[in-house]
Amino acid sequence: MTKSHRTTPEVPGAPIRISGISKTYKDLTVLDHVDLDIHGGEFLTLLGASGSGKSTLLNILAGFVKPSSGTIEVDGVDMSRLPPHKRGLGMVFQHYALFPHMSVAENVAFPLKRLKVPKAEIAVRVAEALDLVELGRLSNRKPTEISGGQQQRVALARAIVFRPRVLLMDEPLGALDKMLREQLQLEIRKLHKDIGITFVFVTHDQDEALTMSDRIALLQDGKIVQLGTPEELYDAPNCRYAAEFVGVSNLFHGNVRNSTFVDGDHACEFKLPSGHRTEGTSLLIRPEHLRVAPAGAVTNPANDHVFATVEDCIYLGSSRTVQARTGAGALLVARTDVPRSPDGIHVGAQIQMHWEATDARVLA
Repeated sequence: MTKSHRTTPEVPGAPIRISGISKTYKDLTVLDHVDLDIHGGEFLTLLGASGSGKSTLLNILAGFVKPSSGTIEVDGVDMSRLPPHKRGLGMVFQHYALFPHMSVAENVAFPLKRLKVPKAEIAVRVAEALDLVELGRLSNRKPTEISGGQQQRVALARAIVFRPRVLLMDEPLGALDKMLREQLQLEIRKLHKDIGITFVFVTHDQDEALTMSDRIALLQDGKIVQLGTPEELYDAPNCRYAAEFVGVSNLFHGNVRNSTFVDGDHACEFKLPSGHRTEGTSLLIRPEHLRVAPAGAVTNPANDHVFATVEDCIYLGSSRTVQARTGAGALLVARTDVPRSPDGIHVGAQIQMHWEATDARVLA
């Protein structure tokens, strides 16, 4: 998406404070006393599996669902008892909710007409919103006459045309194919930077969250288990669930003893980096930190290692993934930027998988 030429002033994003939000249905707790501060102008993603509570939290923020307890403040104003149409928040749904009998421009103009904005101003603001999403040339077409990706852009334009300070998005890319999703991820990220408002985005896709977000709130069973930047969630997960949900994880199971991790499955002790967690039951090694070599090769004696049998070598163009199983039955995954398999690394080969202590992380 190229940079647009807007004449309207920058719209600052509003900060959001979510305090003690709970939601229960009879004996089912969907959200359990969630506290979350969202900075004005940031891109915050609610990430989690189905049933984690992320969409319910977004719908409570939008006003579509009433919380069992807790409050929602937007820019210091308590929105908890206001209906959706009085909250002044933009919303993009998963299935776009475009009016099929209206043109693209009419769909975008709809919220402005409801607000009784003068016709001349509507025309200017619709043109600016369509320019932002690069759809000005398609303004007279019906939604059925444009692609799914273009329909999503129309939904975005309609959500921002009335200049909200907060934009909410509920898995808006879920119905698109992989290539189009990846393209729109970057375009939405750029749109966020261009208009400067607060984005709250819901997804179950870890790659989507890592690509687009300033910060990610990872939910499990109605609670936020970790809140941080994409780098923090990937490089420094605070628990096993976070490690397994965000990225591919190689996990060894055991316990910490002084400066080593004692692995009960492999009857091994692995060195730990300085400043490691003093208690934990899992040791994490990400695939890019796991190196592979033939079983008899000479490797750095300072590295820890396990022996394994190669089960698969997967060519990915710019990289290659090696999957191997240890004698204790653990499946480990290594990823190398070199697309050619190292000599002696093939299906059925006996190999050693080794890593530096500084690349290991103890998890609760």
